[in-house]
Amino acid sequence: MASASAALKSRVRRPSYLNKVMSAEDTLPFFKNGQYLGWSGFTGVGYPKMIPIALADHVEKNNLQGKMRFNLFVGASSGAETEDRWAALDMIDRRYPHQVGRNIKKGINEGRIRFADKHLSMFPQDLVYGFYTKDKPNGNNLDIVIVEATAVLEDGSIVPGASVGASPELIQMADKVIIEVNTKIPSFEGLHDIVGCSLPPNRKPYLIMDVEDRIGRTSIPVDPEKVVAVVESDRPDCTGPNAPQDESSESIAQHLIEFLEHEVKMGRLPDNLLPLQSGIGNIANAVIGGLAKSNFNNVSVYTEVLQDTFLDFFDSDKLRFASSTSIRFSPDGFDRFYENWEQYKGRLLLRSQQVSNSPEIIRRLGCIAMNTPVEFDIYGHANSTCVAGSGMLNGLGGSADFLRNAKLSIMHTPSTRPTKKDAHGISCIVPFVSHCDQTEHDLDVVVTEQGLADLRGLCPRDRAQLIIDKCVHPEYKALIQDYFDFATKKCLANGMAHEPQILDKVFRMHSNLLENGTMRVDSLIN
Repeated sequence: MASASAALKSRVRRPSYLNKVMSAEDTLPFFKNGQYLGWSGFTGVGYPKMIPIALADHVEKNNLQGKMRFNLFVGASSGAETEDRWAALDMIDRRYPHQVGRNIKKGINEGRIRFADKHLSMFPQDLVYGFYTKDKPNGNNLDIVIVEATAVLEDGSIVPGASVGASPELIQMADKVIIEVNTKIPSFEGLHDIVGCSLPPNRKPYLIMDVEDRIGRTSIPVDPEKVVAVVESDRPDCTGPNAPQDESSESIAQHLIEFLEHEVKMGRLPDNLLPLQSGIGNIANAVIGGLAKSNFNNVSVYTEVLQDTFLDFFDSDKLRFASSTSIRFSPDGFDRFYENWEQYKGRLLLRSQQVSNSPEIIRRLGCIAMNTPVEFDIYGHANSTCVAGSGMLNGLGGSADFLRNAKLSIMHTPSTRPTKKDAHGISCIVPFVSHCDQTEHDLDVVVTEQGLADLRGLCPRDRAQLIIDKCVHPEYKALIQDYFDFATKKCLANGMAHEPQILDKVFRMHSNLLENGTMRVDSLIN
């Protein structure tokens, strides 16, 4: 047993927990090969650090690579120094439902890590339903859940840090709970809205009518009998810098802002828009940065993740309130957030991902959803996960939670991406997506730096022509137009022209990319 530091004592307000204080190394006997583990965390913040790193050190020191493997469940992605290092040490057997990291992606695509995608709103409920533990030999619960806290209240409940994610449901399904109390960062007490998960037929509606509405408590309840250890953590979230904006992302942002201004002018949106959802990356940063400089005021946000540009949005006084499940700031962004804590803390709220991504709430609030795919096709299907149809990228995340249910469902991407052989080697608009995550029925607007296509109310062939005219890069426009004209003529002759496709030619661009490092071919129809 380790003694509790003064900092730890100030954060842990339940005296009995102080009798369970250990070092990370003291917890190692709890862990056995094949266990089902849960971690807190979402998009690389709020994840446990001390114990996962100690376990990785133990495996590396004792040459246990491939001999101490776990089934790992986290709300979304975790820090690279934890799960990606575990992947490099062959410590992960199964991983659900979303990940980010070079080594873990490599392990999935090499078949060493069993990974399954899931909509992030559905993962916590499916966990509680027992779907992920139904074949577990010794009960339906997770063996151990490690959760990072910034404080522990008198009743033993946990105050998370910069994310909530699936922590409430993971704790609900845990046999044992280990709490890492992070004294390196401030206590986030008061910033969360936590509700539990009930089973049908006893589930209740989430009575959220506005982004500011609270429906739960400010901490995660936990049975004190489940808590077997408390470990002090002094490691910050390892987020790294945000992706920089570039000319392409700024052009996309400008197209989108002009579109939203037009929707307001036509009376289809109110002057302060509707609650915004924005994904992660340089395009999302550019869009939010552009809105911070726009004429829109009193804007609200109902989303999954807040990035640094949301601080600019707050500082502009154009953003009224933001609700999310995670705040993924860069190190500089976190410094800025903590230094201006009093300014920001009353203007944002962190919820569990089951609520932040709830289709019920998204549809009720009429959110405007904006996300980036791997590719979309001429009919408006989108691929968010699998490169060339089979190579896992990161996972679906919560994009489909929003895109299926938003009032306006928008996907934005550069029209091309470079390969090692060709500066425009990948066209992000293709005749047919190589893997479909969002169907044509879910998307209203697609936009590239070339332009914006409003697909609402159009039949598939009209959608296709508009996407080719507005969004395709000039290097690929003639190629895709020729294919569409040929496919339309042939399918009309065969009486099958609702969505014209020629199956033996439709993936020729993808095939050429795999064989020759570019999607540019002379023709798709010869």
